[in-house]
Amino acid sequence: MLIAPATAAECPRRAAAPDARLAGLLEQANRPDAPLQSAQLTPALARDGLAGLTHSLCAPGPDIAQVRQATLPGADGPIALRLYDPAPAEASLPICLYLHGGGHMAGSIAVYDPICRRLAMQAQCRVLALEYRLAPEHPYPQGLKDCAQALAALPAWLAAQGLALPGGLAGGLTVAGDSAGGALTASLAALAQQRAELRFARQILIYPSLDYTMALPSIEENASGYLLDARRIRWYFEQYFQSAQPPQRRAASPLHMPATAALPPTLLFTAGFCPLRDEGYAYAQQLQAQGVPCTHWHLPGMIHAFMNMQALVPDACDAVYQRMGQFMRA
Repeated sequence: MLIAPATAAECPRRAAAPDARLAGLLEQANRPDAPLQSAQLTPALARDGLAGLTHSLCAPGPDIAQVRQATLPGADGPIALRLYDPAPAEASLPICLYLHGGGHMAGSIAVYDPICRRLAMQAQCRVLALEYRLAPEHPYPQGLKDCAQALAALPAWLAAQGLALPGGLAGGLTVAGDSAGGALTASLAALAQQRAELRFARQILIYPSLDYTMALPSIEENASGYLLDARRIRWYFEQYFQSAQPPQRRAASPLHMPATAALPPTLLFTAGFCPLRDEGYAYAQQLQAQGVPCTHWHLPGMIHAFMNMQALVPDACDAVYQRMGQFMRA
């Protein structure tokens, strides 16, 4: 069955049931003895779970003409970066800084290698994957600080590689992220309203985490049974914020940060059975109220993290990559 993204206005927020191709995965994940059902959540379990899911359901990506390791300067040490360049001789390729998901606790350049390879090839863009620090070892705002420092350092690094963006970051850079990476992307966009050195051309958010208060209905509607559940989200946030109180969590939420017309044009993807679904809808409405161009594509039969499940829903994943490429060239 072909899954084609539909605009949010064209389809219900949730299908009658998740895509049938996800049934076996969900049945296995929901067994009482499954690792994700463990009463004792740990950072190692979260990291191994995301890595294992991606390794088993997202086969190694395509060969890329050039893949290079690099570092950007950070106040607390070098920040690792990996460049995926599908056409080194082509000067006009879009450039995308990609921030991986994982609840601010899991994920890495290595785990997301197949996703970044597919993005580079299918969207025909240069992808820069960033290794920001993770909780609980590095709680809020250290990961966000890494992303902001890397973003500010990027123009000089790109120029040194012969990849300077016409007009600087604001003239051409796309920042994209899924889940927690979407939270970081939207947080950078909010900060950039006041910090010129952080302004970038456009943002892409894939089932983003935008409200650390967990207040919207989809958190309860999709609270359990669809891989990412409300209990784990709450635990992720406890590890990420640690001593931060609820008012601080609200202030750190992109959905509750000040929004102006200075936010960048946005491409947003949501999934019907994702607990974070309604945060994406609310953010899209917020942008539209400010006159910020926002294209919202909704996949009513998908679950959170479906981009890490290429083997099960390849058409849905490919559609997202292709929309990303179109958006970066629009």
